[in-house]
Amino acid sequence: MIFTFIMYRARCLCLSKGCEAVLAPPRDMPQSGGMTRHFHRIGVIGGGAWGTAIAQMLTRDTQDVMIWCREEEVADAINARHENTVFLPGVPLNPSLKATSDLTELHLMDALFSVAPAQHTRATLRTLKGHIRCDTPVVLCSKGIELSSAEFMTQVLADELPEAIPAVMSGPSFAIDVARGLPTAVTFAIEDESLGTDLIAAISTPTFRPYLAHDLLGAEIGGAVKNVLAIACGIALGKGLGRSAHAALIARGSAEMTRLALALGADRETMAGLSGLGDLVLTCSSETSRNMSCGMALGKGETLEAILGARNAVTEGVATAPVLKKLAASKNVDMPICDAVADVIQGAINVDEAIHRLLMRPNRAESVMA
Repeated sequence: MIFTFIMYRARCLCLSKGCEAVLAPPRDMPQSGGMTRHFHRIGVIGGGAWGTAIAQMLTRDTQDVMIWCREEEVADAINARHENTVFLPGVPLNPSLKATSDLTELHLMDALFSVAPAQHTRATLRTLKGHIRCDTPVVLCSKGIELSSAEFMTQVLADELPEAIPAVMSGPSFAIDVARGLPTAVTFAIEDESLGTDLIAAISTPTFRPYLAHDLLGAEIGGAVKNVLAIACGIALGKGLGRSAHAALIARGSAEMTRLALALGADRETMAGLSGLGDLVLTCSSETSRNMSCGMALGKGETLEAILGARNAVTEGVATAPVLKKLAASKNVDMPICDAVADVIQGAINVDEAIHRLLMRPNRAESVMA
């Protein structure tokens, strides 16, 4: 035991980029001798609807859950009224859930769930530097690509907290469903199968079912691309193009997603799973989806500025679309639907021009690769 602990500390001290993480004896000596790792204290980073839903779900089986909220009034409402009155109103929260607006209070947690918006994830994680234990699992739940760097969230995590163990949780999961305990299944991607099994055991409930996977990048690609495709589907419905066009966008959008995944080295199988096709179908089929409702408003002639100005929640696909277009071009991946959305978002073309451009593409054989 003493030798194992010494080796654990040595590993922390030798991590790249000058790891300054708090060194504390690991509970149950994770990944040592096949012992099970337990997760009694879990922190959730992000007090929006999705972060609150995850925290609520975790309280059903975890003894100690704390959620960090950027807005102090959100944290106060959760602690005093057991409700997120700003981002998830009307859903009673477990009184055991504790909220804070001080991110450093999440130090020494057994695991962290990062649910901050994709464009704010880097700054949020940077605040935790020096305040987490080495080998702390950080489960990334944000669905997007960083605009400034074109990096997925696992890459952002590696930049800011190289001592953390990355995992990705993604799939068809609306916050309101998870918060209310309705049946939900997601992909839980992590490289270490043993650690993943222990984490899944800690967070699974009779109504929340994570499926273990190893393709972190594939899970991230599915979560990011589906938001852009949901805007496209919303535009089609907002313009009154019918359900046939809607279905075609989902099918051809799935092909675009798969092409990008293969070009980036992800697995084709992931794109057919919960974090790929599953999340795509849900987000592109529900008007409660922020991305799809944004597209519907665009299709009805509203301006993007007016749409976003009327919302208190982030529409991830808006920021993802332009960087996704650049990423696809850099890999010579043809993504005409996503490209059209990016051009509409950036004001390069209007909705009618985007529709015309897609419909006038040359005829070709149906294939995922074309």
